[in-house]
Amino acid sequence: MIASVLYGAKDLRVETYLRPDLLPGMVLLRNRCVGICGSDLHYYEQGHCGASVPDRPFILGHELTAEVAAAGDGVDTPRVGERVTVNPARACGFCDYCKAGRGNLCRKTIMLGSASTTPPTNGAMAEFVTVRADQCHVLPDDVDDSLGAMIEPFAVALHAVKRAGGVSGKRVFVAGAGTIGRLVAITARAFGAAPVAISEIVPSRRVRAAEGGVDAVFDPEAKDLHERVHALTGDGFDTVFEASGSATALRQAFDLVRPGGTIVQIGTVPTDDIPLPGYRVMNKEINYIGSMRYGNVFGEAIRLVAAGRVDLRPLFSGKFKQSESAEALNFASDKSRSLKVQIQF
Repeated sequence: MIASVLYGAKDLRVETYLRPDLLPGMVLLRNRCVGICGSDLHYYEQGHCGASVPDRPFILGHELTAEVAAAGDGVDTPRVGERVTVNPARACGFCDYCKAGRGNLCRKTIMLGSASTTPPTNGAMAEFVTVRADQCHVLPDDVDDSLGAMIEPFAVALHAVKRAGGVSGKRVFVAGAGTIGRLVAITARAFGAAPVAISEIVPSRRVRAAEGGVDAVFDPEAKDLHERVHALTGDGFDTVFEASGSATALRQAFDLVRPGGTIVQIGTVPTDDIPLPGYRVMNKEINYIGSMRYGNVFGEAIRLVAAGRVDLRPLFSGKFKQSESAEALNFASDKSRSLKVQIQF
């Protein structure tokens, strides 16, 4: 097969690669559309993603729409020929977390297109990929390939909004207007939050966020930020989502949340310890919650998109051919121009 293989920072090669073996319980997928995620960009730009350092070349990509090309022994669904999107995090299915319905916390998770395992696990920037059958979610006809490949990042946002404990009628603030931040804002509005505000350090992303229907857009470095927040909300926001991965934005969240409010941490912050205002947590009775990947929300995410309750199309920035994979990653790296970039097969 033809695959986009990462050899190191800024070294992506489109080349012939061994097609993966089809094992029992697995399906062979012929990829149709693959999105570029922030973690893909970290690997491409830096050669690693946080503490995940690949020990060999590997294939990136974990946001996908694909067609089932073949099914291994013991697989009844999905059927050959069906279009699917995929939960790329393969939990073990047997540990206490998996049995409790919290597979996103499984310590034995294998992630597509990731060096979190040794050796790295190949992803979907190739003609074919294999996954366990239960990772697949069949797409209805009215969810096209591009939307199908957006279900994975949308599931991240949907899970985070659910972790907040309900946002209907709540005043919501989102730090970061990248793909996940924008998706959280869209999801919060769909679930009844009002007002919904977003902050972003990149001016062009602030402009696009304002055009995307949020109620207020802030520059997190503006001197009058707290005055503007007070004018909009009074004592602060009921729920703050940190989706930027910035330690500065996380610290700011504790100032912007109202007493009794909730902060949901989605962004991947540096692995070093970050000082947080423990006194404010106590004094304001702040609920500080983590949100890891998706939980079990893929089916719901597909239904919301298929029904038109959530419109993901404003986030699309560009589509490239597989032969243009390096160009796609370079374009996606430019935060002033791009949000969600996809590779079509």
